Amino acid sequence: MKEIYRHLFDRKNLILISVLFISSMFILVSCDKNFLDITPKDSFTEAAVFEDPALLEAFVNYTYRLTPHGYQEMGGLLPLATLVDEAHSKGNVATLGPILAGNIRPDNMHALDVWTGAGQSLSSRNYRSYWTPIKQCNEFMSKVADSKLDQELLTRYTGEIKMLRAYSYFQLINHFGGVPLFTKPFTLDDWQVPRNSYDEVMEFVLDELDDAIDMLPLSYDGKNLYRLTKGAAMALKARALLYYASPLNNPSNDQSRWQAAADAAKAVIDLDLYELYPDYEGIFLEKTGYHPEIIWARQFIHIIEPQVYLERRLFPNGWLGHGHTPPIQNLVDDYEMTNGKKINDPDSGYDPQNPYVDRDPRFYATILFDGAPFKDRTLETFTPGGLDSFESPISSWNASETGYNMRKFIDEDVDDIGSGNTNAPWIYIRYAEVLLNYAEAMYNTGDEDVCREYINKIRNRPGVEMPPVTESGEALWDRLVNERRIELVFEEHRFFDVRRWKIAKEVLSIDHTRMSINKDTETGEKTYTVLQHVPCNFEEHHYRSPIPLEEIEKNPLLEQNPGYN
Repeated sequence: MKEIYRHLFDRKNLILISVLFISSMFILVSCDKNFLDITPKDSFTEAAVFEDPALLEAFVNYTYRLTPHGYQEMGGLLPLATLVDEAHSKGNVATLGPILAGNIRPDNMHALDVWTGAGQSLSSRNYRSYWTPIKQCNEFMSKVADSKLDQELLTRYTGEIKMLRAYSYFQLINHFGGVPLFTKPFTLDDWQVPRNSYDEVMEFVLDELDDAIDMLPLSYDGKNLYRLTKGAAMALKARALLYYASPLNNPSNDQSRWQAAADAAKAVIDLDLYELYPDYEGIFLEKTGYHPEIIWARQFIHIIEPQVYLERRLFPNGWLGHGHTPPIQNLVDDYEMTNGKKINDPDSGYDPQNPYVDRDPRFYATILFDGAPFKDRTLETFTPGGLDSFESPISSWNASETGYNMRKFIDEDVDDIGSGNTNAPWIYIRYAEVLLNYAEAMYNTGDEDVCREYINKIRNRPGVEMPPVTESGEALWDRLVNERRIELVFEEHRFFDVRRWKIAKEVLSIDHTRMSINKDTETGEKTYTVLQHVPCNFEEHHYRSPIPLEEIEKNPLLEQNPGYN
């Protein structure tokens, strides 16, 4: 591990320029290809990187690439979804099971370790340490002032870097609370420092985002669509302020924080640049392209670096997929009926022996279930004999362990499961989240009318068109919580939402469940039985993740979070 950190934090060891070349093509495909002809080709000084526009763009592009995203496999694909009541991490029971059961230890963190990246090497495509992009951002900030390149270009790059650094620090404090705040290049020895407070780091994050808002353009032309914009910085600021106002971080319920969060979200809405995409399933697909609901997304180019194998990992086993990260029954149960009622409402019309009829349209766009149409037939997770079950003659070892498979993110038009996977973008921020952030902030300022209005904008999306929310008070809050759960599922929101709302001890202590379906071989009648799947427990001190033990041992000034000593 020390060798990894020396590589990360040695200021003299800038990223290899060959990797920068690859990354510049890989992430944004926006550089002039002729820069590959620059001499010398094998080595560059720090000064050269900041005096050549192509090399500097490559440096910035590589910083994008270093920023963790939700498709990375760290304790399982979509790791944060598997650590809450959304999905199961197939084959990772030994590593994630103890975390779900409440046995989180500083020396056994796995998917929770976004501090060191779970000890993965820099060459790993799954590296998930937020300190890595911070180090890269600090290198940029230490050199950019001396660059003689075009000032307009430098201003834009500085805005991008400031936002990436703000995002990385924001994610660290969401996991750990206060962390050391480095704004200059740092080395291994710099870790002999104490933690800054949560409030201090949050203030830095907000200041960085204000700078980025002033520096970034509202939009780009076609080749730069996936670069950060003013709207992206504004939307991230709105999210940060919402988290800052939430009970975990605002125990006194300071109303000015809720108002600030509301104002920030409304400012994004008032840009009038974004809109809800009229096809929920299509939001997340590569073939849909860059659409007006995307505010910030990570683009992938599979032929340059095969980082994401969504279809191979998520397709059901009957189509040679791995059946990885299957949704759990707890999530399925929270999809409303088309009449807007929860399945536990006696007036909902829900039939537990015909459970997939008349559900919220987003259910069918998100989850593959027994009987769901998929490619050239319907899914068969029943036993005995289901083609997508553990009794399948086709890759039965890859069958779903919960009775469900993921539909969200995947393109069922893919036929070559081995190499034909799509490059679905990872969407960090989309417009639907901004609308829900605004609804939540307005609810907490006491304006329930606006809260309902903006929840219903989401529910009235073309293709969804669920009945409007009409409740008030606590019932309205419950509808808002469930709306975020359904609309933003698997997008790394639920993990933070249940913590910042201080409801994780309640909802994450409910055991994960799965669906078992038995089909009578004579009558063909199916019997549906919900079974316990994974035991779960959440303790009060779990609201913050532990700092990895090796970091505490290395730096005596780095105080561990309470409850983990």
